[in-house]
Amino acid sequence: MDFVQMFLCFLLCWAGVNAVFNLKYTVEEELRPGTKIANVTADAKVAGFALGNRQPYLRVISNSEPRWVNLSPAGLLITKQKIDRDAVCRQTPKCFISLEVMSNSMEICVIKIEIIDVNDNAPRFPTNHIDIEISENAAPGTRFPLEGASDPDSGSNGIQTYTITPNDIFGLEIKTRGDGSKIAELVVEKTLDRETQSRYTFELTAEDGGDPPKSGTVQLNIKVIDSNDNNPIFDEPVYTVNVLENSPISTLVIDLNATDPDEGTNGEVVYSFINFVSNLTKQMFKIDPKTGVITVNGVLDHEELHVHEIDVQAKDLGPNSIPAHCKVIVNVIDINDNAPEIKLLSENSEIVEVSENAPLGYVIALVRVSDNDSGPNGKVQCRLQGNVPFRLNEFESFSTLLVDGRLDREQRDMYNLTILAEDSGYPPLRSSKSFAVKVTDENDNPPYFTKPHYQAMVLENNVPGAFLLAVSARDPDLGMNGTVSYEIIKSEVRGMSVESYVTVNSNGEIYGVRAFNHEDTRTFEFKVSAKDGGDPPLTSNATVRIVVLDVNDNTPVMTTPPLVNGTAEVSIPKNAGVGYLVTQIKADDYDEGENGRLTYSISEGDMAYFEIDQINGEVRTTKTFGENAKPSYQITVVAHDHGQTSLSASAYIVIYLSPDLNAQEQIGPVNLSLIFIIALGSIAVILFVTMIFVAVKCKRDNKEIRTYNCRVAEYSYGNQKKTSKKKKLSKNDIRLVPRDVEETDKMNVVSCSSLTSSLNYFDYHQQTLPLGCRRSESTFLNVENQNSRNAAPNHGFHHTFTGQGPQQPDLIINGMPLPEVRFAPVCSILQPATATSGKGGVEGGSREIRRRAANPT
Repeated sequence: MDFVQMFLCFLLCWAGVNAVFNLKYTVEEELRPGTKIANVTADAKVAGFALGNRQPYLRVISNSEPRWVNLSPAGLLITKQKIDRDAVCRQTPKCFISLEVMSNSMEICVIKIEIIDVNDNAPRFPTNHIDIEISENAAPGTRFPLEGASDPDSGSNGIQTYTITPNDIFGLEIKTRGDGSKIAELVVEKTLDRETQSRYTFELTAEDGGDPPKSGTVQLNIKVIDSNDNNPIFDEPVYTVNVLENSPISTLVIDLNATDPDEGTNGEVVYSFINFVSNLTKQMFKIDPKTGVITVNGVLDHEELHVHEIDVQAKDLGPNSIPAHCKVIVNVIDINDNAPEIKLLSENSEIVEVSENAPLGYVIALVRVSDNDSGPNGKVQCRLQGNVPFRLNEFESFSTLLVDGRLDREQRDMYNLTILAEDSGYPPLRSSKSFAVKVTDENDNPPYFTKPHYQAMVLENNVPGAFLLAVSARDPDLGMNGTVSYEIIKSEVRGMSVESYVTVNSNGEIYGVRAFNHEDTRTFEFKVSAKDGGDPPLTSNATVRIVVLDVNDNTPVMTTPPLVNGTAEVSIPKNAGVGYLVTQIKADDYDEGENGRLTYSISEGDMAYFEIDQINGEVRTTKTFGENAKPSYQITVVAHDHGQTSLSASAYIVIYLSPDLNAQEQIGPVNLSLIFIIALGSIAVILFVTMIFVAVKCKRDNKEIRTYNCRVAEYSYGNQKKTSKKKKLSKNDIRLVPRDVEETDKMNVVSCSSLTSSLNYFDYHQQTLPLGCRRSESTFLNVENQNSRNAAPNHGFHHTFTGQGPQQPDLIINGMPLPEVRFAPVCSILQPATATSGKGGVEGGSREIRRRAANPT
């Protein structure tokens, strides 16, 4: 488009995790409807703007001129109707159309469209002629303001100059007003003479600065009148005053004074507004014709027009009066009379929606706050009230409402927000805007079961399709995100798919697919999955345990004795006594508990001769069989369980009496528990006695004793002198002299730990042992007959062993038996030896112990 000039200016401003992009375009006015201005989507991508993958890529949330431009779903900026800059912006140097758009990713783009003025309007005067009367005595340089032309175009396309033709007597001086417009003043350049020429006609032309320029003309008629000696004169050519806006009517603006030295009507001055003063100014102010006092006549609004220029003329009532002119510039001073205005820019101004998964910094709405006041009165500060997970991020022309905390719809799905805006005026003015933020649901919660484990007790032999139990899972999400469906996770039970055992419907109700058998499957487990309808779906699992309870559905089966066609034959001795064990009945029942516990009984037959143990099934006789007994007896044994509906099995037992069998006494059942208790008690007693013996022995280990041996001690013990020094024998000093003698009696064992240093003897038949003797050191065995043993009943401590074989060891040294020897009943001579018992061995000289054989008589 040759008539569209565009350029792209991007400014990237970061707001948390979101960005605000600025796109700026320039376009000339007078475009026809449907003209494409720009492809905003493509330009936004170039600037790094994140767009969604579906239309509309951009959503318009604010448009200052919706009648002129529009954004299509594809992101094309097009005109809706002819753009007339002059109708909107008038004399404003810059004219902008502003749009705020938001992407699907909640990023914001601000679009500025500058409307470039086109010189499509020519200057135009309000009338087709201008009439002026000038006194003939007007001196050169006298100025007369002329009514100006108007041009809706702005800038260089507006009025730039005025010309007058011909210009030999009068000239023009161009002045610029406060609003930028140009006016012309007629200047008398030569002396006028009414008698020479009383009328002049000129052509006044106004020309703009366009290319090519456009112009407008008007006829200027000048009438020269007879002189009036003195003219009114203002004190100042320009007056500047300040008036507060919203000043009441009749408020004094200024009191003008023009002086005229003439007397009478020639000196009476009348004040008035010049014709080209705008209608708005004439509505806002009025002037007293006689006094020149200008007062407020309407509602002054600084926001509508903050400067008024009033052109006033003063003219006396004399003939051929020459008026005086001045300009009054009225500045309308702003007061804080406008409270801030808050606009929420969203799809719905009363409620804003945001996803509960929105990240921190996510933009959910735009807030535009405006204050028509100026200066500090128009400076506004905004804040968000309350402790909410949102915040405001302020920019130059708007603010963004951002997510500033974690959102969870399941905990809170609605927030009522209030934005408070306050200006900086004195006193400050406030305004507020309340709206609701709705947190929309996302599939962020998996279903959860009311309990992680379920268990159901089911009787076996259930009907296929029977209801077993129900599982329940809940999902706090909404809609499809919270809709839960159930399915059984694939697994196997005894090598078969679990789906061949159970099934689950959409309500979580579990049904059996087959009839269960307790004897085959007593319990099995499987997992049930709960899945919601979100995208992607979320799942959770629960474990279900099915316990198959036993039903009394198995009949007992006889196993012992073996049956042939339900009959068993046994034989017992004819002379069997009472309690003789005939046979033992055993039966099996595959059921459990009471259903499998069996009791035995005799239902019919020769019940007078036999009885059966109800528990173990042993059949025993209850009486003996006489000479007239029958050769055989019959009984029927029944085994029945204890189920609610008892089941039973029977066996027909034929018992034959046989004279060839020995009737050995049958011992009843052994009480193993009693035997076990007796054995434990015996072991405990033996251990206790052993501990006492060891304790006593250990206590006497270190005591020294005197030891006696052999029959010689009976005669010589009294004559032996005790030595003061005790000596001990070592085991290594002992030597035995064996003699083969038949042993027919018992043996006495004597043990001694040490010997005295003197020569000591004791009698062979002496059974009393000295204290401190130890079996481990030396053991003397004495052979004696039963008579001799009975002849000495007053024996002391001794150990007696009964020989189980034909021979026994005679002497044991350190627990090791020596070869078998026989000793004659003679005394053994113990010779003194000097020895010290110790760990290191024998310290003294060795001695030998000789044992002499004697004649047994």
